[in-house]
Amino acid sequence: MTRFIGLMLLLGATASQAASFNTLQALSQEQFRQLSENVAAAAQFKGVTPPEPLGVIGFDIGLGVSYTTIEADEVFDIASEGDFDVAGLALPRLTVHKGLPFGIDVGVSASGAPGTDIKILGAEVRYAIMEGGVALPAIGIRASGSVVQGVDEMDMQNVGLDISASKGFLMLTPYAGIGVLRSTVTPNDAPDLEEETLSLTKMFAGVNLNLGLLNLTLEADKTGDYSTGSLKAGFRF
Repeated sequence: MTRFIGLMLLLGATASQAASFNTLQALSQEQFRQLSENVAAAAQFKGVTPPEPLGVIGFDIGLGVSYTTIEADEVFDIASEGDFDVAGLALPRLTVHKGLPFGIDVGVSASGAPGTDIKILGAEVRYAIMEGGVALPAIGIRASGSVVQGVDEMDMQNVGLDISASKGFLMLTPYAGIGVLRSTVTPNDAPDLEEETLSLTKMFAGVNLNLGLLNLTLEADKTGDYSTGSLKAGFRF
């Protein structure tokens, strides 16, 4: 996690990767699957928020960044003629969550990789099957989705389903969860490659610190073989 935080703080200096997978056709099917899994792990919806419901008048608004490791450097090199020369995918993100009646929260996000054409739109719906209290944790089920835009060489849609639990202690609310990510990745203008349908297990844990005027959330997740660290700052009330 220390590595992730340091890399996120250096985002402005390292976000120089190019988004053009202009040699996607040079990949084998197995390499295309590796590339798809890695990009899906980065592009899935990341709310970076505990499952504790916001309530009818509640909001969670934040700016953050996620950093996902690139595990197969050579695959990205082949697909982009060496343009991806960093160790991971850094994605700044704006997220907005709104509480609704009956323990339901909804959220939307917009993100993109600096210096690239990658843009990602996402949304989630979460239901608190247990809202939590002094002695009991909050438990929530979330359905989410995201779509990658701006990359002409391939189309990607991601849907996720997870369950998570949190328990607040004064200003701190740690949380953890497990789920599954299902992605459909379609190559364009690469006749030798076939569409990939992926199913990846996801585990995640984080901590929310609410200081009143400032809300900070730190989260780590492992989706398939790919690790992500996320940091978000904003307001939660």
